[in-house]
Amino acid sequence: MLHVSGHPILGGAKAIARLREAGHHLRFVTNNTTHSRRALADEIRSFGVELDDEELQTTPIAAAHALSGKRVLALTMSAIVDDLEGIELVGEGADAVLLGGADEGFETNRVFSYFNLARAFAELQDGAELYCLHKNRWWQTSRGALLDAGAFVAGLEYASETEATVLGKPSPAYFAAALEALDYDPEQTWMVGDDVDADIGGAAAFGLRTILVRTGKFREEALEEATVKPDGVIDSIAALPDWLEDR
Repeated sequence: MLHVSGHPILGGAKAIARLREAGHHLRFVTNNTTHSRRALADEIRSFGVELDDEELQTTPIAAAHALSGKRVLALTMSAIVDDLEGIELVGEGADAVLLGGADEGFETNRVFSYFNLARAFAELQDGAELYCLHKNRWWQTSRGALLDAGAFVAGLEYASETEATVLGKPSPAYFAAALEALDYDPEQTWMVGDDVDADIGGAAAFGLRTILVRTGKFREEALEEATVKPDGVIDSIAALPDWLEDR
């Protein structure tokens, strides 16, 4: 919503500043699983956006809370390991298998290799529970849409005849954590995002009001086919302050 492959959305930083000046309380929620929270916060600040690390909610942080004290086989990008504090990372004898998201680089080939997926399957066969940071089918980059880790999650679900617990969007627990941090009720809160399923569908199911932006993952056909429609659609985050003021 704020960038595509590190290229900021025009007018995004100014829009965030205007929202703060208008008295809105903000929480930045992301399914990004390839960078630590500190690195993501630094990247967003590089766009000119005022942001404290604690205002950024990431799925690895959610995973650390949900899986605290467990032995976990983690197929994730190495950059997020520091955010998995309190989890014992193991290669076998796991209580849980955790799948992260894909990156644009070569590391994805290693993390989701046949060997690693087979190792994860073996742990599931031995009784480990399956978790994923998200179950996104694809993600938007400057090169176009790229396959995301949801395909690997679905494959392990099929092979092991189990269902993964999703820790990021669109899980209710993820939105609940954001609302708890804001100390707001769902009906008082707007979710703004570019993914009609994970952002809009997930937030609406939890009772939030929703706005879809026509940047990033937005696809007109996905909006037309969506069973849950947003309360509003705007061209980009830059249009949000005026849209809210008009209402």
